[in-house]
Amino acid sequence: MGDSQNWTAAPAAAQRARSVLATAWSCAVTASGGREEFVGAHSVAGDGRVLLRVPEDSALLTAAICAPRGEPSAVLEFADVAPVPVRSRIRTRLWLAGWFAPEDEHLTFTATRVVLKEPAGAVVVDLDEFAAAEPDPLSGAEARLLTHLADCHSDAVERLTRLVEPDSLHGAVRVQPLAVDRHGLTLRIERARAHGDVRLPFHTPADDVAQLTERVHALLAQASAASCPRALQRQRADGDG
Repeated sequence: MGDSQNWTAAPAAAQRARSVLATAWSCAVTASGGREEFVGAHSVAGDGRVLLRVPEDSALLTAAICAPRGEPSAVLEFADVAPVPVRSRIRTRLWLAGWFAPEDEHLTFTATRVVLKEPAGAVVVDLDEFAAAEPDPLSGAEARLLTHLADCHSDAVERLTRLVEPDSLHGAVRVQPLAVDRHGLTLRIERARAHGDVRLPFHTPADDVAQLTERVHALLAQASAASCPRALQRQRADGDG
């Protein structure tokens, strides 16, 4: 069937890295002058270079002005935080190693190594792929979409659990939407002392919010046709008792 949920495509590592870079609000910079935290101070060029606005008294700025031959070397760290309150809210960490150069009213950071750290492990991202990639088309709207789903449509989230294998729901005490991208929706399943994530792939990718709405409705229609998992039925019975 064309709507089979056997398709498990996900954004490539380079696109996931660019999505984190595009949506992160803060970054930490470690360089020879120490470690500094910057909030709302960076932007991203089309090729992935980071443009960082720093105070005039920043040690990083001084080091960049005085450094010869493309130094100082530095590491930038970005955290991708889930917009919905869940356990372990940091979904991904992104590290960029490279060097700064002063340019106009900001510092330009060129990466020589890109590492994406996710629950499944760390991935070294190819630099050419990183430079050529674009953020996921839904990344800018993800926070608003997920909070709306969690706050206003908890019944829909519960219905979507019908698409989850019953064993994955055993002992579940709460299910929340954790992430969404053009390829699928991820649910966080929390248990008393642990948690796990389940991905519900779309039948085809979504390129905008309108298409995403259609894809989610397709998942809900499929869920409505499925029976409620026995594990969740037991959870309800225990809660009612």
